[in-house]
Amino acid sequence: MTDVQNKLVLVTGACGGFGEHMVKQFLDRNCRLIVTDIDELQIAHLKEANGSRDGEITTSIATDLSASSGCTDLFKHCEARELVPDVLINNAGIAVAGRHDRVPQDRWETLLNLNLFAPMRLTSLFLPKMLERESGHIVNISSLAGWVGAPNLSAYAASKFGLRGFGESLAAETAKRNVQVSNVYPSFSRTPILDSEQFGMGERKVVPDNMISDPADVVANIIKGMERDRLHIFPDRIALQGHYLKRFAPWAIPFFSRRIPTDG
Repeated sequence: MTDVQNKLVLVTGACGGFGEHMVKQFLDRNCRLIVTDIDELQIAHLKEANGSRDGEITTSIATDLSASSGCTDLFKHCEARELVPDVLINNAGIAVAGRHDRVPQDRWETLLNLNLFAPMRLTSLFLPKMLERESGHIVNISSLAGWVGAPNLSAYAASKFGLRGFGESLAAETAKRNVQVSNVYPSFSRTPILDSEQFGMGERKVVPDNMISDPADVVANIIKGMERDRLHIFPDRIALQGHYLKRFAPWAIPFFSRRIPTDG
């Protein structure tokens, strides 16, 4: 079992929808945090808003993790301060929507760099010290789109399916050295990712309100799953429904997908 109290936790995408709630909830558990995002001003606001909580933001860095150099900069920033996280949360991510041939190549390549390659790069950098001390927990924020493919999300699904496979294999590689791995599959949540770019879809498509979860509840369920060392975490109702449909009634997936906005 993973005890998340008083741990050193690295959160990428710390200023995003899930990220800001991760910061709050880990600080409330008296954790020390390493936070990173792409915008220095947003990081400053995040630190100011959380200055009175039990834990502390030990250090922060603004960097672009969609670039390999950004991942290296984050690692060197921690290394220079002799900080080896107990928990690495690969949370940073973006989405684009639209039929694959309508999405500009630079958009989906950037998406893959941030959603898939950044977690792999960061894990490669931080994992050796975790293995050396024989403790650690790596959390990959995948998506229900990493379990069930959906129309107009082909690039996003590719990144999240890839992250799922990466996490499953990594867990098998590290289990004997007491480094845990958790993959998380949230569905739609009330975060800025709902406002992601859409290409070739006409009038903007909106997710039905009854399919949208509260990000604070999602993060609370993520932490519960971590504490139980679960490899696969489905942190909201729609995610769990999608998982069971895929597992037990895959023939029903097209009916489920009809609830997701498409361009027809």
